[in-house]
Amino acid sequence: MKFVCIGDSLTYGYKVSRSEIWTKLFSEKYQIEVLNKGINGDTTAGMLSRFYHDVVSHGPTHVLVMGGTNDYIMGASLNMVRLNISTMVHQAFGCNIVPVIGIQILTDTVMAKEHWSNITDFQIVNDEIAKYRRWVYKFAEIFNVKIIDFYKDFNTQLEKSDNSPLYLDGLHPTPKGHEIMAESIHLSTRSGDREK
Repeated sequence: MKFVCIGDSLTYGYKVSRSEIWTKLFSEKYQIEVLNKGINGDTTAGMLSRFYHDVVSHGPTHVLVMGGTNDYIMGASLNMVRLNISTMVHQAFGCNIVPVIGIQILTDTVMAKEHWSNITDFQIVNDEIAKYRRWVYKFAEIFNVKIIDFYKDFNTQLEKSDNSPLYLDGLHPTPKGHEIMAESIHLSTRSGDREK
């Protein structure tokens, strides 16, 4: 089994040690090869444009696709994100690669505004992520695509309020946040197997 994880800074591991990012922890958890093809600031359009080079050319058995937050921050439409994600999924199928969709975590709206921009409305970003998540579940059920719901598991940990910081800056997870993301990965999980 060989995974390529394509995405943005949530996949790359913004400002986190290479040994602490969720893709590294995922690799160690299952003792499999995992290539991290996250790029800070990337959009789903950027991911799609490099899909062949960064995914197909490496000959993986699986690809984990996660993106969209930067699209929403930049004002792109939910429909555009859906189109790009579904295209990557179908390209994976066409290349005999098993696609897995990662559902990204929400932003911490207060912290994100402090660290990033007072122009972006991060509540709108979160609303778009929530709408996207609902679409992913429907899409995955139709096409029998596996899902890793980082969104749900991260929120569950936030609600426990154990005072462990999970965000560096409102957008990106701390090393503890990356641990939670790695724990979210269950390779046997299919679209309908987990509570939405």
